[in-house]
Amino acid sequence: MKIITSAQVERLNKRRAKICSCGTDRLARCGLCRLCRANTPSRRHMSKSKRIDAALPLCHARRMKLKRLVEDFQVEEQISLPADGGPYALYRLRKQSLGTLEAIEAIRRRWNLPRDIVAFAGLKDKHALTAQYVTIHGGPRRGFQQTNFELQYVGQTSRPIHASDITANRFELMIRGLAADDVGTAEKALASIVTDGLPNYFDNQRFGSLGESGEFIARPWCLGDYERTLWLAMAEPNVHDRPAERDERQVLRVHWGDWGKCRERLPRSSHQNVIEYLTRRPGDFRRAIALVRQDLRSLWLAAFQSHLWNQVLATFISQICKPEQYTSHQIARRAMPLFNELDDSQRERLAATLLPLPSARLHLEDEPLKSLYDQVLAAEGMELRQVRVKYPRDSFFSKGERAAIFRPGDFQHQVAADELYEARQKLCLRFTLPRGSYATILIKRLAGDVEEPLADAD
Repeated sequence: MKIITSAQVERLNKRRAKICSCGTDRLARCGLCRLCRANTPSRRHMSKSKRIDAALPLCHARRMKLKRLVEDFQVEEQISLPADGGPYALYRLRKQSLGTLEAIEAIRRRWNLPRDIVAFAGLKDKHALTAQYVTIHGGPRRGFQQTNFELQYVGQTSRPIHASDITANRFELMIRGLAADDVGTAEKALASIVTDGLPNYFDNQRFGSLGESGEFIARPWCLGDYERTLWLAMAEPNVHDRPAERDERQVLRVHWGDWGKCRERLPRSSHQNVIEYLTRRPGDFRRAIALVRQDLRSLWLAAFQSHLWNQVLATFISQICKPEQYTSHQIARRAMPLFNELDDSQRERLAATLLPLPSARLHLEDEPLKSLYDQVLAAEGMELRQVRVKYPRDSFFSKGERAAIFRPGDFQHQVAADELYEARQKLCLRFTLPRGSYATILIKRLAGDVEEPLADAD
């Protein structure tokens, strides 16, 4: 596996984010924000790269940092699927600085595989070192290496891997740039996390398809507005867009509806089949949406359903907790309450709560719970019966329940001097989480809204 060095990734993230290392302001011409520049006169004669990488002045507003190096965020998938023989080849996929979907596409291209014979259990963070499992029906009994990932053949198994095969995810994280009192605050929070657990929100990684407007793609889809759905998916600006994608979206916004012009300007568009269809059948957005890859449409539905579930949990927490018991953190551009400490009654109630995933198939008999879901859907201008898509029939919302809280297992932590930020400390965390729970929720509880590099959606 060809590895990009940590220093290269760090420099790339800083260039793409176009912010000062402190994370608080736009870069000035010198490469620092106004406050950093005012407080660091001795840096005047440094090169730009040295100025950015140098330690920040202690008088600057403190903000702890996550994922400054690729190895600062590591996750390994643990599964129960045995390699006990069968028609499916089982592989271990190790990757860095690459999304799961990108890696799967690279595997398909390398071996010329149809999409429906490749399966994986979950999406793993792009800006991290990750290990997960993949199955391929009739796949080669060998692996290969490519830039930023390695596919290792494990053996044969009897069926494709599924999300339910994940027993846990093992994490090793590094939080950097901590002052002495930050460390004390974080260590105090550890005891509370062990006792109370954490809200089991879906975190920002789930919402990479959310564009500039903050409107979820699946919402107009549920309401039958197919044109708005496609516009959000194809034309709306998204912070995760690469330069080519950003340019393509700009062309579509300018020429939306003039499909001949769009086809002329975008001969190699990622939405070429949709544009070609609308050139022949302008206005038939309903059938055009079926030409979008099914796995991408499923991600739109998952993002919207996860957002609705988050809002149900947030409303529930705000109802049973006092305002002084929680702080608000941004998830999918919405303020979400994270409790700091619970009393015995609150702790028992949250630990016993399972909240079903919202969809039209959900029939709630419990009146308090029904009122909770009705309140959340009303804020979206919808009713629960409308949380479904009528076309195409290959797309649907998931069914099931999700625990209101989660608790990390096998928790270990260690404090050491931070080699990247002078006079600061770093906090190393090791723990396991249940399937579907997000390590970044734990980070928010420990260290607040830490600074991360601008990451692409998986």
